[in-house]
Amino acid sequence: MRTLKRYLSAFWRIASRPSAYLPLGVLTLGGFVFGVVFWGGFNTVLEATNTEAFCVTCHEMYENPYQELQQTVHFTNRTGVRATCPDCHVPHEWTDKIARKMQASKEVWGHIFGTISTQAKYQDHRLVMAKREWNRLKANDSHECRNCHRAEAMDLVKQNSRAERIHQQFLFTGERTCIDCHKGIAHRLPDMSDVEPGWTVEPGLQGDSSL
Repeated sequence: MRTLKRYLSAFWRIASRPSAYLPLGVLTLGGFVFGVVFWGGFNTVLEATNTEAFCVTCHEMYENPYQELQQTVHFTNRTGVRATCPDCHVPHEWTDKIARKMQASKEVWGHIFGTISTQAKYQDHRLVMAKREWNRLKANDSHECRNCHRAEAMDLVKQNSRAERIHQQFLFTGERTCIDCHKGIAHRLPDMSDVEPGWTVEPGLQGDSSL
């Protein structure tokens, strides 16, 4: 016990005043190595939590939105290009990604307290969650959508007449952004009839839309 106390006491003396016991070169090298190890570990954990495999480990996500996603054009299509959970819900830029991760940390509390632990609870919260995402995408000009869908790369001639007309009228003028029209392309739309009387879901926007 005395030996342990002696070692701890020595460690604390050095840790509290490292410059008094260690050469500057050793401190600099130690700080550099610690920084590299810390950054590598942090970035590894960040990327591991930014995958679809991680997202669907929660049964709330796997049983509800992931099942809906598999029925849409973003999951299976003729080109074989698949959008995963982070592609739509997490910005690609590092600083924006960190901010989004911090914002989404409250979902951990939702998981712990079972906020959407059943399908019934999920349906009850669907409108609230949907509006939160719609507002976020509206505020950032559908940034995540534009990571894959770039207006300048669109060949309007190959689009159907309705899509061509709407894109010319709203998208290229900046009058609207992607999420204003494309709300039901990856998950089912919530029922907003109680919130907006007379509101109905257009057939082309119900769950799967290829516009």
